[in-house]
Amino acid sequence: MNKSTYESPLNSRYASPEMQYIFSPDRKFTTWRKLWVALAESEMELGLPVTKAQVDELKAHIEDIDYENAARHEARVRHDVMAHVHAYGDVCPNARGIIHLGATSCYVTDNADILMLRDALTLIRKKLVEVLRRLRKFAWEYKDLPCLGYTHLQPAQLTTVGKRAALWIQDLMMDLDEVNFALSSLKLLGNRGATGTQVSFMELFEGDGAKVDELEKRIAEKMGMEKVFDVSGQTYPRKLDTRVLGALSGIAQSAYKFAQDLRLLQSFREVEEPFEVEEPFEKNQIGSSAMAYKRNPMRSERICALSRHVMALVQDAAMTAATQWFERTLDDSANRRLSLPEAFLATDAVLELYANIADGMVVYPKMIEKRVMENLPFMATEDIIMESVKHGADRQEIHERVRVHSQAAAGRMKSEGLESDLMARIAADPAFPLSQESLTALLAPEKYTGRAAEQTERFLTHTVDPILAEYEAVEMGSIKV
Repeated sequence: MNKSTYESPLNSRYASPEMQYIFSPDRKFTTWRKLWVALAESEMELGLPVTKAQVDELKAHIEDIDYENAARHEARVRHDVMAHVHAYGDVCPNARGIIHLGATSCYVTDNADILMLRDALTLIRKKLVEVLRRLRKFAWEYKDLPCLGYTHLQPAQLTTVGKRAALWIQDLMMDLDEVNFALSSLKLLGNRGATGTQVSFMELFEGDGAKVDELEKRIAEKMGMEKVFDVSGQTYPRKLDTRVLGALSGIAQSAYKFAQDLRLLQSFREVEEPFEVEEPFEKNQIGSSAMAYKRNPMRSERICALSRHVMALVQDAAMTAATQWFERTLDDSANRRLSLPEAFLATDAVLELYANIADGMVVYPKMIEKRVMENLPFMATEDIIMESVKHGADRQEIHERVRVHSQAAAGRMKSEGLESDLMARIAADPAFPLSQESLTALLAPEKYTGRAAEQTERFLTHTVDPILAEYEAVEMGSIKV
């Protein structure tokens, strides 16, 4: 194993073997050869001087690529597509003369890219659906568990753990829509020629445009695609890459939001007390090389790190689309060799991590309850005022007493680090016509979660479950972390 040269951590550490294969040399160059077979076979079917023996020879040698021979050809001709034309011809001597007939380089490069984008998006969708399944289970289990909600990262009203998970799910549902839209918008470049006019194919078919159209249709069918771009330059529109990477960026945004929320929840702890919610932590896992007690949220942190990379890469696609000159320019090539695979490999890794966390999040109800009860007395003050008025108290006088006691209790907590004694202060104040029992009844957390549980249950059953049912046959496979 050569360890003296750079290797991408997306391959060695993060992305799954399935996604790595989609963007591998084997996949790329066998797809080129399949495209050359589809071209030759369709030309034969439409009457051009291509024989079945030549097509059969091409089919027989799709997989046996001699990369060293291709490299020798590229060193000589300085052109990667022609190098592989020659390498293919070396193992198919009878078909050498008809390989790539009428085509330009983008016939194989761009059509192959579309096919790889299709399969990569399909794999991303599969993993996205699996994350949704696992989050759905979590949201349902904890839909009734009250927890402290935050706005501006300050304690606000109560919500439930399941309702918060429903927000994560809703983000991913929007991402699923974008992935499906990106998939539905994929079209082959087809066989267009140097400036997209198909002039070379018109020459081959002696001006018969119907045959040129039929050639394109047959190639698309052979490659498993339904649609071809109506018009193009030499390449397919690079705005398509922006759309595809935009869908990946959306997933990254949603995953980052989830992971950041979890990192915050995992930081809410006190000495000797657990977190509210934490990501899975394995028996022999080390959280810190120096601080042995630590349980760092490394999976969530990695999601955030990789998601930032995906969100940054969409800018590559946007700038490439904006700077294409007329019918094409080649300054897109080197960029796309990096940005397209890396965006998919990183998103793949993010979803594997997300699925792993969603399947093993640990919830600490007592810690959640403790934090709720620390803050609930302040949230319950409006109910205390209203209940007091029902029992004959003066609303303005009670409001003032609540204000004084609230500030005193908060000051005690901040200055002395003590627990809230607001309820004890109110119970001891004769201005409040409420018994200790009445006050305690007002502090039931479920009274302050509003419709959180109902909203979560309705969202899961009416919106999420029908979508998951559509993908019932999709299975995730192993999670690599």
